[in-house]
Amino acid sequence: MTYALLKTIDDPAALRRLDRRQLGTLADELRAYVLESVSQTGGHLSSNLGTVELTIALHYVFNTPDDRVVWDVGHQSYPHKILTGRRDRMHSLRQWGGISGFPRRSESEYDTFGTAHSSTSISAALGMALGARTLGEKRVSIAVIGDGAMTAGMAFEAMNNAGVYKDLPLLVVLNDNDMSISPPVGALNNHLARLMSGKFYAATKKGIERVLSVAPPVLEFAKRFEEHAKGMVVPATLFEEFGFNYIGPIDGHDLESLVPTLQNIRQRALEGGGPQFLHVVTKKGQGYKLAEADPILYHGPGKFNPAEGIRPSTKPARKTYTQVFGEWLCDMAAADPRLVGVTPAMREGSGMVEFEKRFPNRYYDVGIAEQHAVTFAGGLACEGLKPVLAIYSTFLQRGYDQLIHDVALQNLPVVFALDRAGLVGADGATHAGAYDIAFLRCIPNMMVMTPADENECRQLLTTAYQQACPTAVRYPRGAGTGVATQAALTALPVGKGEMRRTGGARAGQRVAFLAFGSMLHPALGAAEALDASVANMRFVKPLDEELVKTLARDHDYLVTVEEGCVMGGAGSAVLEALAAAGIVVPVLQLGLPDRFVDHGDPAFLLSQCGLDAAGIEHAVRERFSLTQAAVATRAA
Repeated sequence: MTYALLKTIDDPAALRRLDRRQLGTLADELRAYVLESVSQTGGHLSSNLGTVELTIALHYVFNTPDDRVVWDVGHQSYPHKILTGRRDRMHSLRQWGGISGFPRRSESEYDTFGTAHSSTSISAALGMALGARTLGEKRVSIAVIGDGAMTAGMAFEAMNNAGVYKDLPLLVVLNDNDMSISPPVGALNNHLARLMSGKFYAATKKGIERVLSVAPPVLEFAKRFEEHAKGMVVPATLFEEFGFNYIGPIDGHDLESLVPTLQNIRQRALEGGGPQFLHVVTKKGQGYKLAEADPILYHGPGKFNPAEGIRPSTKPARKTYTQVFGEWLCDMAAADPRLVGVTPAMREGSGMVEFEKRFPNRYYDVGIAEQHAVTFAGGLACEGLKPVLAIYSTFLQRGYDQLIHDVALQNLPVVFALDRAGLVGADGATHAGAYDIAFLRCIPNMMVMTPADENECRQLLTTAYQQACPTAVRYPRGAGTGVATQAALTALPVGKGEMRRTGGARAGQRVAFLAFGSMLHPALGAAEALDASVANMRFVKPLDEELVKTLARDHDYLVTVEEGCVMGGAGSAVLEALAAAGIVVPVLQLGLPDRFVDHGDPAFLLSQCGLDAAGIEHAVRERFSLTQAAVATRAA
């Protein structure tokens, strides 16, 4: 495709100069461009194909960036990026130095709020709307939120707050692509949406209320009748109870309905009509049959040929840690009927598909509601069950208070299976699990484990499951090292590490690595060059303090290595143990730096942080001034 029309759109101002009859052609070109671009770089596809017309309509009707558009989650914002001056940079999507896969304030003035976690848009848009009022500026703030994100309490907290401001120019657009509550979309619903967004409906409604206000019982009856009448064709009542004027549902792919409806809404919002709620129905993968048929498969694909679609790899793949967890969960559930699995809307991502099939009555998807997920798991534990909460490290941050107050304080045996611990590559800083070691190890009753390979992951999950206290097992994204997993459900000794290499450098040059989790193997690589000792620590809490003391006694320098933040991390635990024992020894702490690590290839990002074997070796030589000759000379 030549993209003749799309290439003329370098910003929304150019889009707004188009004749409305050209928008359909633009939508076809934009959808094709998204498909072509993502197939070459990888990224989120299904969700972006579904928001093409909605994105065009929003930028066509609203005066962006003066009118603020906030995208929830943000993995649906590729069409937005293309229309806001980043079309020619899409080849760099999610790559080091390239554009982000999510909205990012530093990237464009049209990215009004940085997102990647869900259910934040209404709160942010409300803040922007009230900020504009405070500054005396007149503009509309728009939150575009998906049906999944509406399951989070934060969205309803924001709506509850927003409904207080009866004349605020705020619009919430519900991009509904999966909700079973949605009624059939057709001409009648489109007509109703346009009618309810217009002045005539609003004026008539207010006029009737004034007339009937002299007779309160009649007014109340009329209001109830209106609610139930609208409820027969649209799910309006819930949102109107929050103080929003509900409009919809409307076909999110029909520009002939979207544009005039949004025009009516914008005018009404600017004239003091108060918070508006537009319900649009879209289809994930719209316009690409393969993605329409399997939107989950095409949610976040790698590179592929659009003509052929995604084809399974013929290469024998190493197991991912997520697969190791999924297999362990099924095996442990078969062995113990008390086990229940919990996920906050991440069944596929957390490896729980097979578990749901085999144990449907012991599987709980609570929606995008991490806070609820943690406390819910605590409630299950109170009844003698053994809950395993599968959650990404970055998402557990959202349930931190509940982790402390509702689980740890009560010492409830919940297993937290923390996927995506450490750097995550193309998803970048928003999804990196950089802080879990630091924020977990300071909590009383918690136990924190860091497996170094696939089999150890299975063993430490078993170890965690057997404890009578809250436990966390953190493991990285992607494939392991290729270590085979044993069939047995074998636990490891609690709080005990192991020596994986004993160095032989002469006195004054002896180095010991204390490696946590995924950093064991790059530490072993650096140790070969330095002739250093390497301990696989396994546990951050309880720390193997005896092993730490032994290593400090037998070596001149200690080096802690972790794929987590240095500040407050596992290395800090080692320093605290040494201080408590009154041992003074030079310690180098290696881990993630005190900055947010950008998106890029995972191996490249580790090297940028100095956490590959070469980087670790370099840091040790630089810090302790080791020479090649010294480390090559073994003790006589």
